[in-house]
Amino acid sequence: MRIRTSHLLALAVLVMVVALLAAGGAPKPVPAGLSGAGTAVSWAVPVLRLLGDAAAIATGGAVLAAVVLLPATNGELGEQGLRACQDAAFAAGMWAVASIGGLIVTAAVILGIPLSELTARAADAGSLNQVRALAVAVVFTAVLAVVLSGCRTVATARVALVLAAAALTAPLLTGHGAIERTAFWSVLATASLVIHVFAATTWIGGLGSLLRYARGEIGAVERFSRLALICAVSIGVTGLLTAEIHLGGRDDGWGLITQWVTTGYGALVFAKAAAFAVLVSIGWWHRRATLPALAADRPAAFWRLAAVELGLMAATVGLAVALSRTP
Repeated sequence: MRIRTSHLLALAVLVMVVALLAAGGAPKPVPAGLSGAGTAVSWAVPVLRLLGDAAAIATGGAVLAAVVLLPATNGELGEQGLRACQDAAFAAGMWAVASIGGLIVTAAVILGIPLSELTARAADAGSLNQVRALAVAVVFTAVLAVVLSGCRTVATARVALVLAAAALTAPLLTGHGAIERTAFWSVLATASLVIHVFAATTWIGGLGSLLRYARGEIGAVERFSRLALICAVSIGVTGLLTAEIHLGGRDDGWGLITQWVTTGYGALVFAKAAAFAVLVSIGWWHRRATLPALAADRPAAFWRLAAVELGLMAATVGLAVALSRTP
């Protein structure tokens, strides 16, 4: 069973839009008599964020495959490793473009002005932390695309992996975690979010790369299986910690169940938790049934279930973007 990238993106966008509308994070029309960026520009913020996240996952997964999953000879990448790096170079370019677009529309929305007035307010836009973080991401992704376009060795791919990690980190420093009330909780929330995003990128991107580049590599599947377990544990722990911090657990005690079901943010966290539980169950079934079948030269069940798993992951990415835009 093969799954197209366009179908995954469409699924993620659909889930994101529905989640934003249901949870109260969707852009609101500007009241009459007031200026603003406009509804279309406001909607462009989460859409470009989703496209950037998808490109980041594709980039990270392909580079991870070249460094960890696929075979190399004397430090030189094999045929599939070279293919992965070339795909990653293209994805990094798309990541840079989405980041540039996100930078522009984010500045317009925060300043509350139409795009046509943004040039005149360039100094104000440049002072925004969110814009600065995205500008850093643009630099890293542009350099990353150049490095990957000429990547031939595992050593160069490792450098690219570090650059991808840096590009991932910059925008996370200005999200929900950065606006906590005290320095301690801000640092804890941000650190937890960074680990969460790294683990999710590795898990989703790694699975996508496995489906694209390593269908005949049993060793790659086994290596990814071990890595996926670490990612799942990291995502579960950091997801719970981050949600409790944002939902008020730091003040009112752990287990603040009412806010998980009475606020839009909490409802999306609950939906993400449910999707995560299904993904963990799929992982358990892989280890119990499909991996032994794959080792016995019966690969169909593993690849079918992996494709379904990747589809569910795409939906979860849509939920994650909606969560980042929900008060």
